[in-house]
Amino acid sequence: MSAQEQARSLMLRHHHLIKNRQQSMLGRAAAEMGMSVDVDNWVHTQGKLEPSFRATYDRSNASLS
Repeated sequence: MSAQEQARSLMLRHHHLIKNRQQSMLGRAAAEMGMSVDVDNWVHTQGKLEPSFRATYDRSNASLS
């Protein structure tokens, strides 16, 4: 794999991880409020994440030791 393909693959994986983290956190919040969570019917949008989502749902700089 070329460096460009590797970079694209890493970027796409990171994008998917952020989307999955966002959906998980929103699902947990909905469950805590007693709302039904139907993950199968969630709208999956294409394109870029909103910039605030990246800051909110991205990996944290904190680590466990």
